[in-house]
Amino acid sequence: MEVHFLALLMDLQLTDKLALVTGSTAGIGLAIARRLAAEGAEVILTGRTEARLNEARTTILQETPTARLRGVAVDFGRAEQVQRLLDEVPAVDILVNNVGIFEPKPFTEISDADWLRFFEVNVLSGVRLSRQYFPLMLEKKWGRILFISSESGLQIPQEMIHYGTTKTAQLAVARGLAELTTGTEVTVNSVLPGPTASEGVEEFLKQLAGDGKTRAEAEHDFFRDARPSSLLKRFITPEEIANMVAYLASPLAVATNGASVRVDGGVIRSIG
Repeated sequence: MEVHFLALLMDLQLTDKLALVTGSTAGIGLAIARRLAAEGAEVILTGRTEARLNEARTTILQETPTARLRGVAVDFGRAEQVQRLLDEVPAVDILVNNVGIFEPKPFTEISDADWLRFFEVNVLSGVRLSRQYFPLMLEKKWGRILFISSESGLQIPQEMIHYGTTKTAQLAVARGLAELTTGTEVTVNSVLPGPTASEGVEEFLKQLAGDGKTRAEAEHDFFRDARPSSLLKRFITPEEIANMVAYLASPLAVATNGASVRVDGGVIRSIG
């Protein structure tokens, strides 16, 4: 009886939910898609090429042979491609706005084009999808929208101010949408990962490290110099982020709404 009870506690009740995860062919997005698929959700993968989508499908099916997956190739920096996605997938139960870009760059070298590109991908992608899916969720009185923001949205990093600013904007959009969910079981939350070992981190470390350092040395120096407040003192794994996202996407998390949930390794020095 005890084993059966514990098994019930672990059921996230996502069977037959339809989830769209943006930027889900690698890193955090792929980890989220894998976890949602393992929990029984039907998952729509998105990536820039069919080749990347096929690789992601293969990875997930190796772990969860019964996974129900669809894939749509889309560049979230292009409004017409986002609209094509919306035409192909007119409604979802769960929307995970994960797609994003980042790069270290001195503030004086960030051009107008850079600023616009970052807002197009990191902010407007989620706005465009939410604009269609959110009203439908309100009509059903159930749905989940999650913005994968960053601790950089609260602690703007000096090495990529444009990135941090877009992550702050995501928090504002998510909280504003949550205010519109009164009387429903629709929730809109943000997840704030700390520095995570996603696909772009290796190149990021190379840029920060320069010549003559190993990856381990670059990681050590990063947490010593750029993120000294980290309690974890290592990059978080994508799976550790996905665990929190899967819970927040589930019916079990109905009382968590309008929240900025930190999975940051203790980087943010705050009790709030």
